[in-house]
Amino acid sequence: MQLWDFGQVFGILCVLIVIFAASWVYFRTNIGRCHSSVDLSGKTVIITGANVGIGYYTALDLARRNARVILACRNKEKAEQARDEIISKTGNKNVVVRIVDLCLMRSIRNFAKEIIDEEPRLDILINNVGVVNEGKAKVLTDEGFERLFAANYFGPFLLTNLLLDLMKKSAPSRIVNLSSTVNKYGTIEFDNLQAEKKFKHHHRYFDSKLAVILFTRELAKRLEGTGVTANVLHPGSVATQLLKHMFVIIRIPVQTFIKIFCKTGEEGAQTSIYLAVSEDVKDVSGKYFVDCKIQENGANPLSRNMEVAEKLWRISEDLTGLAEKKTS
Repeated sequence: MQLWDFGQVFGILCVLIVIFAASWVYFRTNIGRCHSSVDLSGKTVIITGANVGIGYYTALDLARRNARVILACRNKEKAEQARDEIISKTGNKNVVVRIVDLCLMRSIRNFAKEIIDEEPRLDILINNVGVVNEGKAKVLTDEGFERLFAANYFGPFLLTNLLLDLMKKSAPSRIVNLSSTVNKYGTIEFDNLQAEKKFKHHHRYFDSKLAVILFTRELAKRLEGTGVTANVLHPGSVATQLLKHMFVIIRIPVQTFIKIFCKTGEEGAQTSIYLAVSEDVKDVSGKYFVDCKIQENGANPLSRNMEVAEKLWRISEDLTGLAEKKTS
């Protein structure tokens, strides 16, 4: 018995094509863009992970605005290649590379010391680095940090705090942190921050992105009255190299979908750029942004629990050694 005739199949295909096209049009017309024409001459910017993806396009834009742009990267060769491309495209020769591994607290301290010793000011800090998966098994650094959570949260936490005095001296200045929409699925397990009890890649990623928002909220509270603002964003679903560690059988169909329905790196950088330069947000702090708009409903409700945020901050100070520095 024939279940489907040609007309039914054709009709179903037409409906699917219409749905696909409508979804694509809706997505393309709802991408936020930074329309600010602010010039950044005399300003200094640090962008972590600035050699690829969102970080690269953020650096490219800010270099076009005549900022001094510091590419804070782990891979020297790739960073220098990105630097040369940015200088070639913008004509701004004030683009430099500084090496830092956000998984290693000692590397962060060395980097921060170099910046403080050499740079008279720091106007914008963009914590852009994001790691989805560093391998199949849990990997600990020789300092005892689980690499994924360290790169996504503990590293940016320590780096930001070490540079705060310079940013206060340069005020008004801005801190921009990148999270992800998957923060909605995260939780904060204070007895498992170093994956002491359990480790699942996706859970660690979700939790780290929630931790970034909690960090930003608490940071904004502590910075009130200093002239330094701190905001956090979800860049959207972006076609970057972030999924390079996924299994091939999963990565290929995901990347195919991403190429059709997701933002380019340049489009994904727009909210980072907006928070870094727009006059619209010069007095805004502690908020969660998507597509250049405040979208608090896109953040995990737990991210607004300031008791959790404060506790996470205190524990992070201890684990990263920041508390020792403050008392020394």
